[in-house]
Amino acid sequence: MRRRYEIRDDQWDRIKEFLPPERKPQGGRPAKDNRMMLNAMLWVARSGAPWRDLPEHYGSWNSVYTRFRRWEKTGLFDRILKELTADPDSESMMIDASIVRVHQHGAGAKGGKQFQAIGRSRGGITTKIHAIVDALGNPLQYELTAGNVNDCVTGYEMLQSINVTGKQVMADRGYDTDKILKYLEEQQAKIVLPSRKHRKVQRETDWWLFKERHLVECLFNKLKQYRRLATRYDKLACTFEAF
Repeated sequence: MRRRYEIRDDQWDRIKEFLPPERKPQGGRPAKDNRMMLNAMLWVARSGAPWRDLPEHYGSWNSVYTRFRRWEKTGLFDRILKELTADPDSESMMIDASIVRVHQHGAGAKGGKQFQAIGRSRGGITTKIHAIVDALGNPLQYELTAGNVNDCVTGYEMLQSINVTGKQVMADRGYDTDKILKYLEEQQAKIVLPSRKHRKVQRETDWWLFKERHLVECLFNKLKQYRRLATRYDKLACTFEAF
């Protein structure tokens, strides 16, 4: 019986081949299977609870955490995302960012806030999640920055790393910079981006098409149903990004 928060069979079938082979016991106790470990990670992500509060039926919390960190360090989660986004609906692309409050347990990592994607903004100590989605609202790319980093700075870098040639690119006024507009024009992209109010010349905007940009906002809404993402408890940016 599938418990709450656990992955469905069809979802598991899509990603199971990317997970490393399970260790075979050699005189010791057998390792937990990958699906059980992944379900435990999803429970932590959705509930927002500390690792130590993991239900007993998932086994030792330390074993789950160790495997989570191992998968993160080998880039497993990045490879899964890359595979699942290999065939996007690229008619349109939408970019946006959302602020996440950093809990006091997430602060204080070695190296300083600037190395952990943590900064001070109006909301206090925050991290900002940047995302690009396709025409169906499926995520193509994520990036983490400190909460006080301007959307357009990271947005320009992300747009350069993805093929936007001939595509419809939608964004809000926060991305209305000469640098981004010039790049999109060079790529012959259709720009659906309202002008900042201080611009003397206001560009025409297809407002009906612009309404489709709600899909990227729906993505953030879905992400933040996972309490581990709605509030950042992780000290390391790489750990938070893995979730």
